[in-house]
Amino acid sequence: MEVILLERVEKLGQMGQVVNVKPGFARNYLLPKKKAMRATKQNLAFFETQRTQLEAMNLERRKEAEQVSGKLEGLAVVITRQAAETGMLYGSVTARDIADAVTEAGFTIGRNQVVIDQPIKTLGISKVRVSLHPEVSVGITVNVARSLEEAEMQAQRGGMVTAADLLEADEEEEEAGTAEGETGADEEQQA
Repeated sequence: MEVILLERVEKLGQMGQVVNVKPGFARNYLLPKKKAMRATKQNLAFFETQRTQLEAMNLERRKEAEQVSGKLEGLAVVITRQAAETGMLYGSVTARDIADAVTEAGFTIGRNQVVIDQPIKTLGISKVRVSLHPEVSVGITVNVARSLEEAEMQAQRGGMVTAADLLEADEEEEEAGTAEGETGADEEQQA
């Protein structure tokens, strides 16, 4: 089925192009979302008359998206989840979870704007793409951890923190505490 694209569609084409797509893709996605219209002689003539308005609207939306992308660039969100000792999550982090976390950070985005290349099923730091406009996307960092303290440790280390790492950190804190206690006791004995 031939359709005229009304906006840029990733991996398909630019605005105004006449492309051949499978009928189901056109019928179930492109046409209902007003991303395309059927390529008939009447629609081609209508599109040519409306082309300047569509391009102006697209340019305005793109400028707005670029402004937001400047603010959103480099954003890091923390998502807390239950996980096994090996770091495997009980479930996975979805686009809805990421969209909610970004919304809590002060930016309103929809879950359909979050593009997850690979499912997030382990603790750690992942890069996710947010598509603000068909031509504008921005990368954000998602830190998945069991707790906020663990998320801070992961951010410092740049990777997943395992249960063994947490035990080592606790032991180091205890040793530091006992060492401080010993020096205090030594000072008291000398006085």
